[in-house]
Amino acid sequence: MDGRLGPRESARLVAARSRDVRVDAEGVRKVAKELRAAVAGPALRVDGWRALHELNPRAADEEAANWVFMVDTLNFSFWAEQDDRKCLVRYKGREYSGYWALCAAVNRALDEGIPITSASYYATVTLDQVRHVLRSDTDVPMPLIEERHRILNETGKILLEKFEGSFLNCVRKSGKSAQKLMDLVVENFPSYRDVAEFEGERISFYKRAQILVADTWSVFEGKGDGSFEDISTITMFADYRLPQVLAHLGALKYSDELMEKLRTGEELSNGSRQEVEIRGCSVWCVELIRDHLLELIDKTGEKASREINSILLDYYLWDYARDHREDMKAIPFHRTRCIYY
Repeated sequence: MDGRLGPRESARLVAARSRDVRVDAEGVRKVAKELRAAVAGPALRVDGWRALHELNPRAADEEAANWVFMVDTLNFSFWAEQDDRKCLVRYKGREYSGYWALCAAVNRALDEGIPITSASYYATVTLDQVRHVLRSDTDVPMPLIEERHRILNETGKILLEKFEGSFLNCVRKSGKSAQKLMDLVVENFPSYRDVAEFEGERISFYKRAQILVADTWSVFEGKGDGSFEDISTITMFADYRLPQVLAHLGALKYSDELMEKLRTGEELSNGSRQEVEIRGCSVWCVELIRDHLLELIDKTGEKASREINSILLDYYLWDYARDHREDMKAIPFHRTRCIYY
């Protein structure tokens, strides 16, 4: 697109030229071996997206697709400035933080009769209404509320103008191609244009566009409108949690200089060299883990091995990161406040 490298090609380039982040070959093999045991379980199957997460839609229909689109439109920047002061949303007897706080807030709004996943509603929703929908049950608000409001208005208007208010119409224009759907999203919705410059090259990560494709595949469990012939071309979604867990597991190595910045909580600006290196090397790292895992599976002759893709590995590792948050504190996540992840 416009001479820009796609996410996988961008990641390969960044990993090859990176100075402060390195993909560790031995660590990659170790993680692949550890993941081998998970292949038989639900966590590395497309139906695990719904089965393992109670906040995700139960249905596989147009309304569910619109839920996925609206949530992924706001799927960015949930990290807290302080571990003991977080935005939390209580919903149906449970307390949620981070991305799941967003999902809980959306479901809470729908239960209250607020049509927050309808483009005709959020195209004109006010800032006060967004504050109400995304309200925290602590004194810490969800970050970037003003940006979330702006993006909802912008995205809702475009969805109404170009796709008759339904994300499913956008999905159906893709011709069952994950890459085409990603391109359609990036071309039409400005907030999804997650791009950077790296050593004179125009690169892309498209974190939210790729996770939108992945979640669409998942909500339909790879069937019907969610059947994409090239779903395996989607990479992991370069955010701040996945690099942390990959470094914790030994598959990524950081320079002393970068580690010092992370430990002191220094923010890395979006598009800065070290931030791009962290994200690019993370994507390439997961591509290599997937390749090694598929090799391990193929040795056993299992025909189901081709279902294992970078999407499922991302889902698994992201859940692992949340479950092992205390264990991973020795390697802090990188702090970048932006709308792209």
